[in-house]
Amino acid sequence: MNYRRLIIGLLFCLTVCCTACSEFNRILKSTDNDMKYEVAMDYYDRKDYNKALQLFDLLQNSFRSTPKGEMITYRTAMCYYLTHDYEIAAYYFNKFVTAYPFSKDAEDAAFMNAYCSYMTSPISTLDQKNTLSAISQFESYIEKYPQSDSIARAKELLADLNNKLEEKDYNICLLYYKMENYNAAITCFENLLKNYPNTSHREEILSDMAKTYYEYAENSVPEKQKERYESCIERYNTLSYLFPDSPYLKEVEPVVNKARKKLENIY
Repeated sequence: MNYRRLIIGLLFCLTVCCTACSEFNRILKSTDNDMKYEVAMDYYDRKDYNKALQLFDLLQNSFRSTPKGEMITYRTAMCYYLTHDYEIAAYYFNKFVTAYPFSKDAEDAAFMNAYCSYMTSPISTLDQKNTLSAISQFESYIEKYPQSDSIARAKELLADLNNKLEEKDYNICLLYYKMENYNAAITCFENLLKNYPNTSHREEILSDMAKTYYEYAENSVPEKQKERYESCIERYNTLSYLFPDSPYLKEVEPVVNKARKKLENIY
């Protein structure tokens, strides 16, 4: 008996599903675009984003540059965002801002465009093309909508993106050091301090620079050693002045003491 009820239940569900699919296919083939639009809105409101997208895609050209077209473009972007397809969502949010710059939703779409690019930004060890794109979009957003309620959030996300670029550049400096390419490491560290004057890595960078300058001097021709030993000591002194309680001071002290002895011999 229970088995029979199960079979009947499954057949009923299958019938309902087939009827629903048949109905949706009928809607897709319909030439009544206004009806399709209303059904697409209903699917969106019911969070059936896949079916809504199928209908929005068919309606894009029919309602271009109309209030319905505006809604279709915005909700298409939101469908992709809500299904976590951030790259395509960013494309449609950007398309919306370009096509409807005076829309009441243009500000929100501009933020979402930048946010979707933020969501595609990879870890710091990978290529940062998407990170740079998101930074550019957030900077444009902040400049265009300085009074927006989302400004604080935009600045927070922008700082996070810049920190990622800084982290990548810092790791490149360390890589040069490990590869014993001391000239490139020094240049990289100097650029890092110039490009990120408020870096959270300043303490480590000064310590790393002191060690790098020492190794650079050790591997230099005699006439270049003096200035590079002196630079090692200068970076240590700066570290000591700015961070008197830094744990890196003890780590660098043996290297600096060696540099001082080398200078004594040179003098």
